[in-house]
Amino acid sequence: MEIERFKKAAEEAEQRYGHIIHMEHPVSKKHKPMSREQRAAQFAPFAALTGYDKVVSESVERAKEDYQ
Repeated sequence: MEIERFKKAAEEAEQRYGHIIHMEHPVSKKHKPMSREQRAAQFAPFAALTGYDKVVSESVERAKEDYQ
């Protein structure tokens, strides 16, 4: 059942976006690629919710305990 939904979603994605999915990734002639460290540093300031991961992890653990 779940596999059929996945297959259907994949077919729909291919129909909608097939013309761009397999395109080659553009490469800038002006700028060299950033390292992973540079990219991480660039986007790090957007992790504005300090402590959020801890709260989510605790909620998951409580939910697991309640489920068992």
